[in-house]
Amino acid sequence: MSALTTDQLPVVVIGAGPIGLAAAAHLVERGIEPLVLEAGPAAGSAVREWSHVRLFSTWGELTDPAAEKLLAPTGWLRPDASAYPTGGDWAERYLQPLADVLGDKVRYGTAVTGVARAGRDRVVDAGRDEQPFTVHVRSADGHEERITARAVIDASGTWSTPGPLGADGLPALGEKAAADRISYRVPDLKDPAVRARYAGRRTAVVGSGASAFTALALLADLAAEETGTHAVWILRRGIGSNTYGGGDADQLPARGALGLRAKAAVEAGHASAVTGFRAQAVERDGDRLVLVAEDGRRLDPVDEVVVLTGFRPDLSFLAELRLGLDERLQAPTALAPLIDPNVHSCGTVYPHGVNELSHPEQGVHLVGMKSYGRAPTFLAMTGYEQVRSITAALAGDREAAERVELVLPDTGVCGGAGLFDEPENAEQSGGGCCAAPTTLQIGTGAPAATTAGGC
Repeated sequence: MSALTTDQLPVVVIGAGPIGLAAAAHLVERGIEPLVLEAGPAAGSAVREWSHVRLFSTWGELTDPAAEKLLAPTGWLRPDASAYPTGGDWAERYLQPLADVLGDKVRYGTAVTGVARAGRDRVVDAGRDEQPFTVHVRSADGHEERITARAVIDASGTWSTPGPLGADGLPALGEKAAADRISYRVPDLKDPAVRARYAGRRTAVVGSGASAFTALALLADLAAEETGTHAVWILRRGIGSNTYGGGDADQLPARGALGLRAKAAVEAGHASAVTGFRAQAVERDGDRLVLVAEDGRRLDPVDEVVVLTGFRPDLSFLAELRLGLDERLQAPTALAPLIDPNVHSCGTVYPHGVNELSHPEQGVHLVGMKSYGRAPTFLAMTGYEQVRSITAALAGDREAAERVELVLPDTGVCGGAGLFDEPENAEQSGGGCCAAPTTLQIGTGAPAATTAGGC
């Protein structure tokens, strides 16, 4: 296929979430045809699954400039920039209207099952770079199809692959057998059926991030209304000055407040904390579950378990592509040092774009949450900058692709997950290490000693 013909092909964007739709908007702005493939029935299908959760970013940090330009002629009204939407608000008031403007450039009910170079498997070198991509898809009715693309932007996120209970990254023994009592989502306690599942019961909450804080806060509110409701907070580390996040020091105030609500739940007795607990097994005790740690500790029985241990990327449908991924985070190799929680102890995510998101396979980019692999520090603003840079590169505007000016809010949290994973290190605060927000250019060597901000 000639280069001219290849250039006339669409850029396939996988996922009609916030970053995928922003990518499409930037492609349209650049005069490049996008085709957005969404497995779900609507825009932001994954976001809609946590529609009850309020974001700790404001509307001003959740809309993309190119997307706003597309929406403006439709009479769309930009929400109050200082307000905090729920996931449902984000989907209904921004993502769906944006997808509607894009029209037939978005296809729903279309799951991507594989991506490859046309006529070339992963092994073949000959003529590889000259071939377009073939994107294999399956529709909701089972129909299979191949779509030819000039480039692929994978914004499919990580929502479909939550982390397991087991501390070694694999499901704990008995975890799958106890699936009827284990959830991997923040419970929507406004749903009567979900509320009944947790009201008056003892629930283990496993995790130490914003999702765990949210679950603890919601269960604490339920405990104040329903006698017998109690949360057991399971932590792999100890409790220290950073356990509850940045608090008043967090430049994302809603995130800081969320951590303080979790702290209040513990102090009020609505939740109790178990520290240094690395789950190895789940055992049945009649109708209840017993969590067993690697050191042999056994917790008192619980009725339910909510596992909120992060997410990981699904790379299975990209197996025929040559990706350059960090062996720990499963993030692009050039990006991983900027976001690695094993190393960083400060709160700034440095701007990055096409240089950090490129792979040995030219023309394919992982963006958004998926680009962060297993790192839990992604912000929507970062994703919008990613796709702005990538689409500029696809349009041949290298100067714009490498010029990113983005100031991100400091998390107010010092201490990487790797450093504080051991209980005995929990009290170390990291000192005053958090760097001030910085404006950088992509590809100019952001300092490796800074950390990714929590999300």
